[in-house]
Amino acid sequence: MTPGSAPLTEGDLDAALWRVLAASGRDDGDAFRAALDGIEGSLAAAGEPRWAAWRAALGARRDLLDGDRDAAAVGVADARDALGASPPSACTALVLAYLAHLEATADHLDAAMLLAVDASLLTEQLTPPDAAGEPSPALHQAHLWLSLTLTALDLEELAVAQAERGYAVAARLDDPHDRWQLLRLCAQQNTELAQTVRRRGQAGRARELAAAALTAAAGARALDVEPHPDDLDLLDVVQAWALACHDDLDDALGPLRAVHRRVHRDGSTWLRGYADLALSRLLTRLSQEHSGGGGGEEAADLLVDAAGAFAATADRRRYRQCLLELGQATAAMGRPAEALYWLDAYRADTSRAHARSRELWAEMFVRRSRLREVERQAAVLRRHALEDPLTGLGNRRSAERRLAGLRLGTEPLSLAVVDVDRFKEVNDDASHSDGDEVLRRVAALLREHSRAGDEVYRWAGDEFLVVLPTATQAQALAAVERLRAAVAEADWGDLPLTEPVTVSIGVATAPAVADERAAPVGWRSLFDTADLHLFSAKRSGRNRVRAPGLVDGAPAGEPRGETSGETPGDAPAGGTA
Repeated sequence: MTPGSAPLTEGDLDAALWRVLAASGRDDGDAFRAALDGIEGSLAAAGEPRWAAWRAALGARRDLLDGDRDAAAVGVADARDALGASPPSACTALVLAYLAHLEATADHLDAAMLLAVDASLLTEQLTPPDAAGEPSPALHQAHLWLSLTLTALDLEELAVAQAERGYAVAARLDDPHDRWQLLRLCAQQNTELAQTVRRRGQAGRARELAAAALTAAAGARALDVEPHPDDLDLLDVVQAWALACHDDLDDALGPLRAVHRRVHRDGSTWLRGYADLALSRLLTRLSQEHSGGGGGEEAADLLVDAAGAFAATADRRRYRQCLLELGQATAAMGRPAEALYWLDAYRADTSRAHARSRELWAEMFVRRSRLREVERQAAVLRRHALEDPLTGLGNRRSAERRLAGLRLGTEPLSLAVVDVDRFKEVNDDASHSDGDEVLRRVAALLREHSRAGDEVYRWAGDEFLVVLPTATQAQALAAVERLRAAVAEADWGDLPLTEPVTVSIGVATAPAVADERAAPVGWRSLFDTADLHLFSAKRSGRNRVRAPGLVDGAPAGEPRGETSGETPGDAPAGGTA
């Protein structure tokens, strides 16, 4: 944004934020600064706490690029304070994940792990295992930054899982660039994990992970998008490296050398280091598997170059990996003094306490994630216990629990018992599946046309209960007449029914009790009264509403659907079809 220009709109600011984040994910400090400069004025003018958090977080990223870690730490703290005023959302999860990545970049691994745990728990709430959560760019970006952070924390299994969850969200978005970005990340994370498990001796699992990486890479290439040249080069490096992890060493060498040359001509510093590392590992494998094949010296030289590139771009994890692999490679070549030099440098950068701290936080991350899964399963069980599976309404157990918690007498309360007229004939003349559809539609109509704050439950069979808090009898009658009319006027023509569906409704009201010493009516008595008047509505011709204490003053010839009341007689409680 240029001086004097108008602040960006909310939608424009969101779009600009994605561009800044894309630049932040690449090793191009100038591009990031330019993108941030373009929206900084609008971020300052935006009043929502989330924009204040982004202003502080992106400023911290710029401070890291400038080498000012103290200022970056202040920015991270300011961003967290701003998030305290924001409700939990996908945007909140994204800011937390981005801050976690900043802390990992600054080598503050304990702080990064805490932020990653918080971001992960929030994304799990927003992205259930059945992918029923609402997809959004913020949610898939949160998974992306979490995946990158977990890689920096040496939690590669979790990094792969986050990348795959991110793709599940991106796959449901309209923008193919979102899918491309997450497919490329899935390919990269699976390839790096394949490298790790191969080093542990798990060759079979390494091939499986490499195959998954190759599938993801092919999926990305099949999309009709034009990614940034650096991103496309990174995918080329990853795909060739995945071939190597799949044991297709000879097939991998040519493509990897080709992209290595191109990256060293046009690529960023970090990408050159990444290509050096991948080619070094491939040459090491070839040297080990082809006796006398050479390649060890070139591999060591590439590792030296990669270590320099990662040190320059603050990728401390990969810098340490290069130091360790240089020590191992030079030892294997019979150069112990040089090996000791690299291993001493590795130890200096990785203290025992540092490694133990990372291990403890990793254990906490896994435990908290498992706890969240237990809580999720418990919530599912609670929902199944209290929800009617056919209609999605609360069931009788849920209704009784709600009614038992009401304090009758402090303010008016009305109950309406709703019964589908001649429902047995629907099942007999059509089918039980049609009967089920009738119940689903009646439930939907009751829910749709109820007042805000009213609650609808499926009580039993074709009987429903509507709880109308604070409703006087007159208000309840008006509300339930709207429900009756909604069912009667609905279009039932697509079902093989002999006549349209209607409902009969009985209403009872417990008024507010002026004298607090007076005993209020209990909910069971109130329900029995409503049920009694449901029976009266059935007996009077169905498709009508009845309540106690009113004179049936409907004019002669009034069609079905009248709202009336009566003085209760001796009619038995209970509904009839």
